[in-house]
Amino acid sequence: MGMNVPSGDGEGEILSAINTTPLVDVMLVLLIIFLITIPVITKTVKMELPKATNISTITKPENITIAVDQRGNVYWKDSIVPNQQALADLIRNAAVVVPQPEIHVRGDRNVRYEYVGRVILQLQKGGIQKVGFISEPDRGVR
Repeated sequence: MGMNVPSGDGEGEILSAINTTPLVDVMLVLLIIFLITIPVITKTVKMELPKATNISTITKPENITIAVDQRGNVYWKDSIVPNQQALADLIRNAAVVVPQPEIHVRGDRNVRYEYVGRVILQLQKGGIQKVGFISEPDRGVR
């Protein structure tokens, strides 16, 4: 196997090379064991999983968009809202519609959070259940 038998002249030379045959034998046995046991490990219960699809956001006509510009001006759909009381009235009117519309908030990149926070507070006080934030995907350009 891995032993060097000295020749008959009495001077036995020691062989310094490594005999890799036993190592290869052991590795082949391990490889065969792994190949046999892997299908047993990966066996699972047969079932049909649902197929997922990626559907882009569809703007429904009942959705309402509230925009907040850089100066803090609030827009309901496309028209400017003069004050917080007018915004609260619009929100209360939208909250009683069945089914309740989803509110989409669009904030300017440079707007202070305070202005957007006021809108969110008004939506919460008005009883709006669904609020979403609209943003643009990052395309790596700044």
